[in-house]
Amino acid sequence: MKICTLTLNPALDKSTSVDKLVAEQKLRCKAMHLNAGGGGINVSKGIQRLGGTSTAVFPVGGHNGQTIVSLLQQMSVETSVVEVDQETRENISVTELSTNSQYRFTMPGAHVSINEADKCLEIIEKIKPEYLVASGSLATGLPSNYYEKVAAFAKKNGSKLILDTSGEALLAAADEGLYLLKPNLAELSALVGVDKLEMQEVDDAALEIIRLGKCEIVVVSMGPQGALLVTKDLVHHIPAPQVKKVSTVGAGDSMVAGMVWALSEGKPMLEMAQMGVACGSAATLNEGTELFHTNDVYRLLKWIQQYGERFNINFTQ
Repeated sequence: MKICTLTLNPALDKSTSVDKLVAEQKLRCKAMHLNAGGGGINVSKGIQRLGGTSTAVFPVGGHNGQTIVSLLQQMSVETSVVEVDQETRENISVTELSTNSQYRFTMPGAHVSINEADKCLEIIEKIKPEYLVASGSLATGLPSNYYEKVAAFAKKNGSKLILDTSGEALLAAADEGLYLLKPNLAELSALVGVDKLEMQEVDDAALEIIRLGKCEIVVVSMGPQGALLVTKDLVHHIPAPQVKKVSTVGAGDSMVAGMVWALSEGKPMLEMAQMGVACGSAATLNEGTELFHTNDVYRLLKWIQQYGERFNINFTQ
């Protein structure tokens, strides 16, 4: 099955480490690592690591943009891009080795016009993917409801839209209706119009947004507690295996990659969510923006499937 990912605010991710951060001193850093970044791009990278294929569609500009394309080509990730005038942004992640604290500096994105974003949709229209993943923030220049337009486009194009974003962009798109949403607890609270959800209220909130037609499947990301899979017929908690966390950068994108890959392979809903949790957990084992290693994914997936039920929270009681 064909998969496309849409990244409207891509970034060249740079990561390094230093023994200790000290103000107003010259700090000797380790070698800089470069990675192609942005939600959908990370999802495409994850799908490729799992043995799947997808087309990463995104706007690019300047030297940073060309570097992103080159890095993806080296990884054999298929790309289709729209050239824009402004330089694609870069983000910087610095790990303080003495404390294992991570400092993430996110730069403003390049200006992308509605016309340029629409050209990305024109590319996707020709590919006609079974699954379309729209992930990450919106670029400067795009209205907060642009993902709502993407949702309407996906319906017309016959694609199942998986959305991973936040804020007004998430709320607007959900009003149009999607296939799968991956909110965290704060985002789920916003979707049902409350300030905060208690743990025993999460399943009812997810079922409510399905009842309202905002999506067909909800996978609530709950960090160290794993995820909650909710459809109109199923509520199931998938616990996360305990791992020694190195970095959480890319964990959410890795989770989406695992789920979309599993869907494209025809896996059952429960296995789809389990693969997502395994990929997200595996990503936290690595530094910077490295995402996950496949052998870690299958090791953690085995734990989830063999022992996870012992730690399962029964939300239906």
